[in-house]
Amino acid sequence: MRVLFMGTPPFAVPSLELLAENFEVVGVVTQPDRPAGRGKKLTPPPVKELALQLGIEVYQPERIRDFVKTIEDMKPDCIVVVAYGKILPKEVLDIPPYGVVNLHASLLPKYRGSAPIQRALMAGERVTGNTVMLVSEEMDAGDILSQEEVPIDEEDNFYTLSEKLSLRGADLLVRTLQLWFEGKIEPRPQEHEKATYAPPVQREEFRLCWKAQSESVKDRVRGLYPNVYTFFRGDRIKLLKVRVEEGAGEPGEVIDPDRFVVACGEGAVRILELISPKGRRMSGEDFVRGYSPKEGELLK
Repeated sequence: MRVLFMGTPPFAVPSLELLAENFEVVGVVTQPDRPAGRGKKLTPPPVKELALQLGIEVYQPERIRDFVKTIEDMKPDCIVVVAYGKILPKEVLDIPPYGVVNLHASLLPKYRGSAPIQRALMAGERVTGNTVMLVSEEMDAGDILSQEEVPIDEEDNFYTLSEKLSLRGADLLVRTLQLWFEGKIEPRPQEHEKATYAPPVQREEFRLCWKAQSESVKDRVRGLYPNVYTFFRGDRIKLLKVRVEEGAGEPGEVIDPDRFVVACGEGAVRILELISPKGRRMSGEDFVRGYSPKEGELLK
């Protein structure tokens, strides 16, 4: 089977690797190189780096509509999409005889959209999973080919859960494609009335609101790892790991300076790991020793 792969971020890398071991990958379509890092150096997407290592031709169109003829000329039997980052027009969906197959990191119809992993963690979910589906014109609403549940551990954050889902998802994707190509899967329509959505994370969501309940604060730190921040003595610190504790006070108030426990709108959290104002990753204990927070001080 001739497979055209479309994907961009680290999440898509295991899928491409496993697909290349099992099928003929006729090309890889990914986002253009973008500036990244402090020096804004032009950086290739992770999927491009792997494709070049595997000797697969890479395409990076700015507009997918300008690329339809090229896709037609490749004559793919199936197009596989994993976190590509762009909506595919109907002209592309109609090209391959086995359709456009997508790996989505949620148990659809739950968490349709671009941020299913973040939103599941932020909502305090205990279970999530992967769905392999046929792409339709409506976002994440296509018929389901397969699904697999994946538990969310208490210690999971966005990075660890993404890695877990990407590895499990790659395996599910390849197994599903093998059965799909053999005609052994009957697509199943989604229960659209049960759909929930996972919109993109907005920049303002990274600033922590201490008025939230302690469980919500913990889940936001996990879901938006490593970007949740607050201000201590006017300087920004990023919170990497917190634990729910008993306690009360004004939201953002340091109520136990020796253990770095901070009050929330309801309950409190202990800050276990953070990035200091100087950009150093450190434990809460080391921060207490270095910065000596005082009881009653406010994080804002």
